[in-house]
Amino acid sequence: MWSRLAFWLIAIFWLTMGVLLWRAEFGGGAARGAAVPVNMVWQKILTAPDNSSLEIRQGTNRIGLCRWSANLGQEQATGARLTEDQPEGMVKTLSSYTLDLDGSFTQAELGGRVRFGCALVLSTNHAWQEFHLRLNLRPDSYAVHAHAATENVRLVIDDENGHADTRYTFAELRNPQKILRDLGGPLLPATITALGVPLSTNQLAGLSVPLQWEAHQDWLQLGRTRLRTYRLNGRLLDRFEVVVHVSPVGEILRVELPGKVFLINEAVGNLCPLPK
Repeated sequence: MWSRLAFWLIAIFWLTMGVLLWRAEFGGGAARGAAVPVNMVWQKILTAPDNSSLEIRQGTNRIGLCRWSANLGQEQATGARLTEDQPEGMVKTLSSYTLDLDGSFTQAELGGRVRFGCALVLSTNHAWQEFHLRLNLRPDSYAVHAHAATENVRLVIDDENGHADTRYTFAELRNPQKILRDLGGPLLPATITALGVPLSTNQLAGLSVPLQWEAHQDWLQLGRTRLRTYRLNGRLLDRFEVVVHVSPVGEILRVELPGKVFLINEAVGNLCPLPK
């Protein structure tokens, strides 16, 4: 009798624990959608062990490929940049993080295939230090280089009009209408405004910082299974939303951009349905 009672007590215990664990993992309990620190998610992205190969889609159409990678910058204790022939025993310290995104896509409105590359250098406390962007639309090329320390932006253009190398201070960037007129003539500011992007100083002053991020726990449906993820939501100029799904180890799984543009990890591919 006691052996049967012990058996049923143990069976009920394990059944109860199994149900509770299932609910915690799949049941959509209180933990689902819970807010998490944004810095924690960014730290996982910055230290992800693997790169992410991403398909670029516009709607359901695949238009290109890109590669996302995160790298750690290290220096010797003396402050010199780390090199391959560094003697053993030298102390290495973390000096920065670098995020790189390189790829290409096809866009008829832009004249065919566009190749791009961008790099963002962050300090150890996640403050940006440098930003680099290049676009190649043969035979034209465009490059932007921004430095936080010097508070200037360099714009390099090679197109049918020749070579142009222009520098702007951060203070000058507060007057975007003047810069757009310099780049594209008097009609370009009106065109940008017609797209709903504010350009006047008064309008810009009333907007939030360029990107405000929130982070939550979430799920990503992959076929018949669900994968636990972190979900980053960012708003650009209080109008445009960016959504990033990140794996528990920091790998980029899916990015949702304005205009129904998606970046989808090739590892999940067609298993990951797109939002309508």
